[in-house]
Amino acid sequence: MLLSLRAVFRLLLFLVLGQTLSACEDATIEPAKYGSLEGVVLDASTNTALVNAVVTTNPATSSFTTDAEGKFYLPSLPVGKYAISVRKTDFKTESVNVQVGEGTLTEVRIPLEKASGSNRRPNAPTKPSPADQALGQATKVTLRWRVTDPDKGDSLRSDVVLFESNSLNRRQLLTNARDTTVTVSDLKYNTTYFWQVTARDKAGETVHGDVWSFQTGSLPDNRFLYTRQVDGNTDIYSSDNAGTSLLRLTSSVFIETAPQLSPIRTRIAYASNVTGRYQLYTMNRDGSDQRQITPDMVPVEGYNNFGIGYRWSPDGSQLIYASYDKLWRVNRDGTGLVQLATAPNGRHFRECDWSAQNNKILVQTVGSNVYDAELYTLNADGTGLTQVIGNLPGRMDSPSYSIDGRMILYSRDVDGYEHASGRQLNAHIIMQRPDGTGLIDLSTGVSGTSTNTGKPAGTNDLFPRFSPDGAKVIFVNTSNDNQSPPEVWMMDLDGRNRTRLFQNASLPDWK
Repeated sequence: MLLSLRAVFRLLLFLVLGQTLSACEDATIEPAKYGSLEGVVLDASTNTALVNAVVTTNPATSSFTTDAEGKFYLPSLPVGKYAISVRKTDFKTESVNVQVGEGTLTEVRIPLEKASGSNRRPNAPTKPSPADQALGQATKVTLRWRVTDPDKGDSLRSDVVLFESNSLNRRQLLTNARDTTVTVSDLKYNTTYFWQVTARDKAGETVHGDVWSFQTGSLPDNRFLYTRQVDGNTDIYSSDNAGTSLLRLTSSVFIETAPQLSPIRTRIAYASNVTGRYQLYTMNRDGSDQRQITPDMVPVEGYNNFGIGYRWSPDGSQLIYASYDKLWRVNRDGTGLVQLATAPNGRHFRECDWSAQNNKILVQTVGSNVYDAELYTLNADGTGLTQVIGNLPGRMDSPSYSIDGRMILYSRDVDGYEHASGRQLNAHIIMQRPDGTGLIDLSTGVSGTSTNTGKPAGTNDLFPRFSPDGAKVIFVNTSNDNQSPPEVWMMDLDGRNRTRLFQNASLPDWK
């Protein structure tokens, strides 16, 4: 029996409703879960709180603004991942990802970088020290300046350059440094220097300061030269008699020795073994413009001659020097090398002097044994080699003329001690006429006097030279065991008033 259409429709509707009710009975509805989020927004460069920064989330919730402490708080956030976005005028927008957990407080710290368009350039550097156009500055100067920035807390760095007037020399003293001071040394005397500071902030904005200047003082009129050994390195120094204007004139790892100021006081001659052999050099009185003037194949060397065997001519235009068995003359610029004399057979020339009064040369010759020493005179053209003192017991060194050329000065170990090492036990300073008369021992004390106490026992008096006025003698006193640093002294021509000038000093020259 066929069902009517209405009956079929009712049957289908019943089946659909039944399936629907059955599906609704199987579904489970989970309760919502929540957490909270708290954060602080800071200036990345200064670490200070940013007020009124706008905070939004994705998925979207509500927007918030930071309070007076730069903080924000979202109390009821469904559990899940969020992208937190923070924006503020003049700063770059920053986004961070966070995970909000159920029933927990999630904390976040968000630093904001300043937007490049909002950064302001640093202020120009100010307050230079030394003051702009300062005069009489030392050759070692500490430069100081001040840098500021209109953006509070912006970190600044400085570049500093130094220029020497009338020169292409440019010295980069600082590069990208936080310092606002820098010390510069080895400056020239009586020279104007210009310096400029460039300030740079964290964003790379730069500003160039004014060009400031200062001028160094005049070169001290140091009349004393000597060598000094420091940390095993021998160099040349100059100073006044009190040592207060001390200048170090050489500073290499080689030996610079035997300094002599020219008679016209414009150049200093000295010896150096920088080439492997002792050669003569000259330099300005401030140590600049060092020039070799002797040829490599004709060094200042020989028997016990390690750069000490030379002397200026009286007019300062030439020098004489000993090279093995030959005595040479050379112009102060290194030209015009001429052989003057040859030493007696089996002997070498060593130390020498040249008198302005009689135009005579006084020279020492030595054999292979340093104790085998003789003194000779000869004419300035190399002729007339004449012995004035023959070989004596003990070691004899450092002959020189008096100012008037009538007396000669030298040192000799009066104990007559001789040893393969060349050591001396009791070297005295002797003054006499070239003919051997008028001999005076300046190192011997006179009993009963407080001004002529003589040389201390156990020491040697060495390297004597007359003072520029001829009234005194400058010399070295040192322990005869060669363990203590030598000292430079001076005394009257009769040996009175021995006065120490410089400690740790040797081979003095006084002009």
